Amino acid sequence: MSPLWRYLLSLHFLDIFHIALDVGVVSFVIYKFFMLIKGTRAVQLIKGLLVLFLAWVVAQWLHLDTISWILSQLKLMFVVALPIVFQPELRRILEQLGRGKFFARPLKVLGAEDMERLINEVVKAAVSLSRKKVGALIVIEREIGLNDYIETGLRLDALVSAELLINLFTPLTPFHDGAAIIRGDRVVAAGCFLPLSESPYLSKRLGTRHRAALGLSEISDAVVVVVSEETGTISVAEGGKLTRFLEEKTLKDLLENLLLPPGGYNNILWPWRF
Repeated sequence: MSPLWRYLLSLHFLDIFHIALDVGVVSFVIYKFFMLIKGTRAVQLIKGLLVLFLAWVVAQWLHLDTISWILSQLKLMFVVALPIVFQPELRRILEQLGRGKFFARPLKVLGAEDMERLINEVVKAAVSLSRKKVGALIVIEREIGLNDYIETGLRLDALVSAELLINLFTPLTPFHDGAAIIRGDRVVAAGCFLPLSESPYLSKRLGTRHRAALGLSEISDAVVVVVSEETGTISVAEGGKLTRFLEEKTLKDLLENLLLPPGGYNNILWPWRF
């Protein structure tokens, strides 16, 4: 009999209960922590830290002393920097603890059929706004969450519809100059501020909306639909690239290529993203 089995058989029922409770609580806290940082850039930072840790392990295994020493010196920097880097997420966790939302259930997923309906509503709204030459900035969240930018606007949590989007961008309203951010099939916030692209190669004819759309697409995988207030031109920013002069059909085809899975099967798009 192995030592592990002997140890397990020697445990009292209360000892097993305490161990199970201890592991269960720790697992639950870790799970909720990841649920809370989903939809933020913190997840990408954690992935970067994991890559550095794996590099350190490999360097140790291959006896790469110089690389191991350099990576080991970064530990102190991480201890000092992490509380600063994760300050928004730590604040959010404490706030949700105080509001009793730490035990809230995660949101449901959105399937391909609902995404098709979402695309149709966005296209309908963009075409209508384009005809009226009303500026608009519609963000569709994908893998990388946008909570940092959602918090700059006003929370709505309203079902996506063309009528809602058109009303949000009506001139002289509080939301006209900001962005509407869509997560799943909901407009989670409107009037949001987005980061402007700092690329020196952008055309001087592009306005703030286009620069904001490109800026967000450069640091996330979001799809951003832009309607020019001056010309009514419809554009889509994705992956740091701007596709301009889209008509109703070309806009719909582009959004379907970006948001729907190939082959038409029911892909799952998570409202809360890593």
